[in-house]
Amino acid sequence: MNLSSFIKINPADSVVVCLRPFKEGETITVDGKDIKVLQDTPAGHKVLINDTKEGENIIKYGYPIGHAREDLVAGSWVNENNLKTNLSGTLSYEYHPVNETLSIKKDNRTFKGYERKNGEVGVRNEIWIVPTVGCVNGIADRLAGMLEQETGLEGIDAVHSWHHNYGCSQLSEDHENTRKVLRDIVLHPNAGAVLVVGLGCENNQPDEFEKLLGDYDKERIKFMVVQKVQGDEVEEGMKILRSLYNIAKEDKRVDCPLSELRIGLKCGGSDGFSGITGNPLVGEFSDYVVAQGGTSILTEVPEMFGAETILMNRCKTPELFQETVDLVNDFKEYFLSHGEPVGENPSPGNKAGGISTLEDKALGCTQKCGRAPVSGVLGYADRLKVKGLNLLSAPGNDLVASTALAASGCQIVLFTTGRGTPFGTFIPTMKISTNSNLYKNKPNWIDFNAGELVEGTDMPTLVNKFIDKVIAVASGEKTCNEKNGYREISIFKNGVTL
Repeated sequence: MNLSSFIKINPADSVVVCLRPFKEGETITVDGKDIKVLQDTPAGHKVLINDTKEGENIIKYGYPIGHAREDLVAGSWVNENNLKTNLSGTLSYEYHPVNETLSIKKDNRTFKGYERKNGEVGVRNEIWIVPTVGCVNGIADRLAGMLEQETGLEGIDAVHSWHHNYGCSQLSEDHENTRKVLRDIVLHPNAGAVLVVGLGCENNQPDEFEKLLGDYDKERIKFMVVQKVQGDEVEEGMKILRSLYNIAKEDKRVDCPLSELRIGLKCGGSDGFSGITGNPLVGEFSDYVVAQGGTSILTEVPEMFGAETILMNRCKTPELFQETVDLVNDFKEYFLSHGEPVGENPSPGNKAGGISTLEDKALGCTQKCGRAPVSGVLGYADRLKVKGLNLLSAPGNDLVASTALAASGCQIVLFTTGRGTPFGTFIPTMKISTNSNLYKNKPNWIDFNAGELVEGTDMPTLVNKFIDKVIAVASGEKTCNEKNGYREISIFKNGVTL
C-alpha cells in the first residue's frame, strides 16, 4: 500500500478510511474531487465522499455497511450515530458459486512438531490435567503446580490444568457441549499426556465420558476419580502424573510438512484498520497454508452477518452451501429466540476504533479466511474432518470462540486486534496488531505488527515475514500469551443451570 493520509478500499466505496486523525476543515482529494472534512475524525474512522440521502446505503469494501439515518453530505464523519445496520432476521439465500484461482505455489517448508500415535501432529508437548466437573478445579490446579515445580518442565513445554465451571447441573445441549469440548481437549495433539480428574457424583460421569473418547491412547491418557481414591487424592494424582511425565518427556520434535498445520482464525477488539491490515494479512496466510495442503478454520458466526454470501458462494458444493446457510440462520435464530436483534454486535471498543455496524465488522472479519474455497462446515465442538478452509459454529466472544477453534483441532490461533487483548486459550494464541501504535504500546501482548502495511511495507514482503513467524511458533517459539501464562478455556452455554 502507498503512504497516504487515507485509503479508499474499493473503487465503489462511498467512504474513505482515515489513516491518521483529521481535523475539521482539512481538505482531502478523492478521485480528483476536493472534499472538506466537516468534523474532527479519528484514525480508523470513515469520511463520506458522496452526498447520501436518508435511507441510502453507504458502501465500504464494495458492499453496503448500512444506510444513512439522515441526509449526509460529503466530508461527514460516518459513525454509529448516523449509520444504521440493514440486518434484521433470517434470510433465504441462492447459491452462486465463485471459484477463484489462487496462484500460490506449494513449497517444501516444514515445521518442527510432535508426531502422535494416531497420526496427528502437535506444536507443543505439554501435560494437561482436565477436570470432568468444576468441583475438582482446585485439585487439578494444585496437581499442575506440583508437577511443574517437581520437574522444572525438563523435557516438556508446560503443565496446565484447564479449569471450568461445568460438568454438572447442566441439561441437554449444554451438557453435551461441555462433554465434547472436554473430549476435544483430552484428545488434542498439543498434549503429550493427559490426566482426567473426576469427582464421581457429577452429571459428566467419568465412565461415560471415557466412552466419548473412542479408541484413545491409554498409555498417555489416564483417569482418576477422587471419590474412589482411598486416602489422599493429590498423592495418587502425582503418582499418575509422574508416570505420564516419564513418557511425555521422551518426545522429540521432528520435521513435519506444512500440510499438518491447522490454524484457527480469530479477531477481537477490532478497529477500523482490521479490514485493511491485520485481517487481509491473515487471509493471505490462510490461503498459503491451504495451498500447502493444510487447514484454516474461521468462526465467529455472528460476525459473518452481512458478509455471509461471500462465504456461501465460495462453498465447494451445494451441500456445503446449505450447511453454511444453516450455520448462519441457526445463529440468527439463537439471537431472536432470546429477544435480541441480530445486528447489534459491535462493542464500545469496536465503535471507538472506527467500526460502526455489524456489516462493517463482518466485511473486515471475513477477510481472515482469504479467497480459498470452503471445504468443510463444523458444528460447535465438532472435531476437524477435512483439510482446507473450514467454517465453525461458535459465537464472537473471544474466549469462547478461541476455545472452540482449539477444540476443533487447531494447534495455533491467529488473533488480530486493533484495541489489544492479553488472553490466550489452551493453544498458542498469536496476537497480530492492526496498527503500529498498539504494537509499540503493548509489546508484552502483541506478537506481530500488521500496521506496517500502511507505513510502506508491501503485502508480499510482510506475508513472507509472517509465514516465518508462524512456522517459528509452530516449531516451539512461545507467543506472548504463553510467556505471560495467560491461558484459559471458556465453554458456550445457552440453557438453564440446575
